[in-house]
Amino acid sequence: MKRLNFRKLIPLIPVMVLLVTSCQKDDDRTDGELIIRSEFSEGEDGWIADFAEYNGDNVEIYELEEGITNLPEPLDTDQQAYRISGVNRSDDLFMYLKRQVTDLKPLTTYRITFTVEFASNARSGGVGVGGAPGESVGMGVGASFEEPVSEPNDNNFYEMNIGKINQCCTDGEDMVVIGDVANGTEEYVYTMLSNTGEFVAQTDDAGSIWVIVGTDSGFEGETALYYTSVEAVFKEL
Repeated sequence: MKRLNFRKLIPLIPVMVLLVTSCQKDDDRTDGELIIRSEFSEGEDGWIADFAEYNGDNVEIYELEEGITNLPEPLDTDQQAYRISGVNRSDDLFMYLKRQVTDLKPLTTYRITFTVEFASNARSGGVGVGGAPGESVGMGVGASFEEPVSEPNDNNFYEMNIGKINQCCTDGEDMVVIGDVANGTEEYVYTMLSNTGEFVAQTDDAGSIWVIVGTDSGFEGETALYYTSVEAVFKEL
């Protein structure tokens, strides 16, 4: 995995990622409701990118990259976004962003409404190996009191420790499909899109929960997305 600031994941060497508490300028709280909104204009804002469903013995062939950068043309190149990309060599590459949300009520169930804005160049109705570059790449959202982590199994194949979505159409125990990454045009050009969806989950005994946004690919090629904002509205049930 390569960050856009040139930090690269070296195969077979464990890497520890430290979560640094960020300034949550766009968080808003009312009675029984918390709104988290990140636009990435000043950095990651507490979000962490990672990947799963790849072989750790030859990670370089997946060309995994993530980091804050400017939007590509023909979009507003002065606007920043969280870019994440990879080449699906495993028929099921999962690329995701996660963030811990704290200061909620302990052991309390919340309905979380997500709005995800992003740019994709995957044309609608396209054809590719394994599936379409747009419709065969499902986008999902979810939450878990356990931190979502990509971990190697006995064969050094990285898998998620939570129930993620499966490609375009199948929900997981901890995530639901809210759409795909088809850009709504007949051209391979970056276009702004928005997907929305809901998920219900319970906080841990400290009042914390992890939220996750990700894509799972059946298209055996490159997917490169630019997330411009992620909003999560927590409503106590």
